[in-house]
Amino acid sequence: MEPPVITIGELKQHEGDEVRLRGWVYNWRKKGKIRFVILRDGFGYLQCVVFRPEVGEEVWETAVALTRESSIEIQGIVVADERAPGGYELKVTGLISIQIAPEFPIGKKDHGVDFLLNHRHLWLRSKRQHAILHIRSELEYAIREYFHANNFTLIDSPILTPAACEGTSTLFETEYFGDTAYLSQSGQLYLEPAAAAFGKVYCFGPTFRAEKSKTRRHLAEFWMVEPEVAWLRFDGLLELIEDFVTSILSRVLDRCAEDLKRLERDISVLEPATQRPYPRLDYGDAIAALNAHGVAAEFGDDFGGDEETVLASLNDRPVMVTRYPAGIKAFYMQPDPDDPDRALAVDVLAPEGYGEIIGGSERIGSLELLERRIAENGLPRQAFDWYLDVRRYGGFPHSGFGMGIERTTAWICGVHHAREAIPYPRTMNRLYP
Repeated sequence: MEPPVITIGELKQHEGDEVRLRGWVYNWRKKGKIRFVILRDGFGYLQCVVFRPEVGEEVWETAVALTRESSIEIQGIVVADERAPGGYELKVTGLISIQIAPEFPIGKKDHGVDFLLNHRHLWLRSKRQHAILHIRSELEYAIREYFHANNFTLIDSPILTPAACEGTSTLFETEYFGDTAYLSQSGQLYLEPAAAAFGKVYCFGPTFRAEKSKTRRHLAEFWMVEPEVAWLRFDGLLELIEDFVTSILSRVLDRCAEDLKRLERDISVLEPATQRPYPRLDYGDAIAALNAHGVAAEFGDDFGGDEETVLASLNDRPVMVTRYPAGIKAFYMQPDPDDPDRALAVDVLAPEGYGEIIGGSERIGSLELLERRIAENGLPRQAFDWYLDVRRYGGFPHSGFGMGIERTTAWICGVHHAREAIPYPRTMNRLYP
């Protein structure tokens, strides 16, 4: 009977057994009569030792012919070895080459960012990129776990929409059977009616912003998770955000220790963010704090990357900046009852210069006020008639937020640019591959 086919992640259950694995040659080296083949299979990395006196000539010649990223099936005895990555190595008894790869375009030398992004489909195979995207996957799983455990219903919002959610200047426009449609900036407007049907809902999918921005935080296409909760007021929203972020971050740190180690991420700077409470900073106090640290800012200014970096650097965990001027926030945000010129809005700023990872607010519940805000913002009322129905038929207080997956992943991984936190980034100058 042939040895079983396993993955590198299953080695522990097969110590001392003869097994088969399938994957790609991540690297190789030679030492006299020994060939060391580093196998990767998507589940880990394994050193496979081919010792010429103990294998047939065909196996040896196959090992000699291997190149980086050749696809192979390899057979051998699983041997525990504390010095080996993952604690095991394979004593090879058999080897079949599926395909011998030509010279791999991505070498050991340094490559420019454009070169690597042009070869993104191959760059994904590197240990660093593998670790980043595995952490992203675990983050998304933790998010779904959190909402499922807290009785949220998943609502899939549309990608094609008839109108803007947060202004018309950053929309991707497309022809739609003789009419005009836009790629969604957010699923929020479609979640609010669903909150009236299910109480606690969330959507999770791609969103699009046609911002002509080249900063390390911006992408034209990114993924966002957005919960919306009926009867939730602003203070409750802040509590929900804290509980959500601390919970999902704790799960990721627990499940991705090896990936974070591979990225050489100092998790001691992340651990404070697993603890509540997060510091809360009124917008007015934020302006004062910026001025105190030599940053010119006036009441009514929106915060850019530099201002957010300064504010976040004042604490060891995410900062929640609250109650922004209504004039710089979206039309649907509930005014502060104590100061109607301010909105019950919050931005959560991640430490280390990663900027806003969450934006949220209490939503306007009044039909009359929402109608007025739509008019003040010059938005087409007819396009929002269905949205007004949410207030027309049983208006209710509700709140929600949106979290960008790429910025959050970049923060957790400690990577400089959000483009590494998504499999295939879309930016102002990139639509390939």
